[in-house]
Amino acid sequence: MQKSNCPKYKHILLIRTTALGDVAMLPHAVRAFKAEFPEVKITILTREFLAPLFDGLDVDFLFVDYKGEHKGMAGLWRLAGEIKRLGVDAIADMHGVHRSRILCRMCRLRGFIPYKTIHKGRIDKWFRVGYSRHSAVPLKHTVYRYTGVLRRMGYKFEQPTPAEKPKLKNPMGEKQGRWIGFAPFSAHAGKTYPMDMCEELIKLLSERYDRVFIHSGGGDEAAFAERMEAQYSNVTALWARLPMKEERDLISHLDCVITMDSFVMHLASLVATPAVTIWGATHPEFGFLGYGLGDEGVLQVELPCRPCSVYGNKPCKKGGYECLRSITPQMVIDKVEEILK
Repeated sequence: MQKSNCPKYKHILLIRTTALGDVAMLPHAVRAFKAEFPEVKITILTREFLAPLFDGLDVDFLFVDYKGEHKGMAGLWRLAGEIKRLGVDAIADMHGVHRSRILCRMCRLRGFIPYKTIHKGRIDKWFRVGYSRHSAVPLKHTVYRYTGVLRRMGYKFEQPTPAEKPKLKNPMGEKQGRWIGFAPFSAHAGKTYPMDMCEELIKLLSERYDRVFIHSGGGDEAAFAERMEAQYSNVTALWARLPMKEERDLISHLDCVITMDSFVMHLASLVATPAVTIWGATHPEFGFLGYGLGDEGVLQVELPCRPCSVYGNKPCKKGGYECLRSITPQMVIDKVEEILK
């Protein structure tokens, strides 16, 4: 592909600090860009614990602390100074929120650094929720929105191919038989599998597969996972047992991951692990499906009220979360078997 029309930016800063799943989609775009422009230096502005997501991509990092040294307007001004001292030529704002926009403007004031900001398609997404729930045309994938920022900076390159299976060390030792991951949780109830159905599904999984790993956060999620671990000898709760990097490495060795619209779905996409994805309040056509996972693993029930939220953060107006309760544990098992064939 021709590079003659590309601007002479030698060092680009990419901004994306939250949410976990959105940061986990950015490596796909970076991989495609670096394949075409390996000579361009990329620095990622993000949180330190997310750095392993970019393993193997030859990028640098600038870690942000919005609760500490980079808090408030004074902290952003200080951060803009750090960016200037890095020798950044241009900024790609992959976050597109109030704080990142202010930071970009501060960088322009301090160092005359040009920037482009992501087009998130907010109006299209809200329109789908409020007026046109069942459109036949999917919205642009988030990964394409990321590459679109770099393309608007003048870089022409192919869209990323799905990730390839990496060779990573198995943190849980030698694998024997079929291993399944289960990530039933999310930050919001509209994207969390009901707990009574989780128990039934874990029972079915433990009867069919050699090992079952429960991905969770802390608190009540960890307590539930530990209770399941105590109940079934081949079930393992992963909370506090593996850091994120090793959790990703483990996922690369799983035969399949059952996941909600959550961070674990995107970890699976980064290591090319097949996934069964369960969708409740949200919808894969909003552009959030794990990149490269495909529609064959999607489990959802079409309802007049669905999707009712872009991010799953709105409570169910009917109170019963029919969108999730209609997806039975046996339906999940059947889909896993279909994926494993």
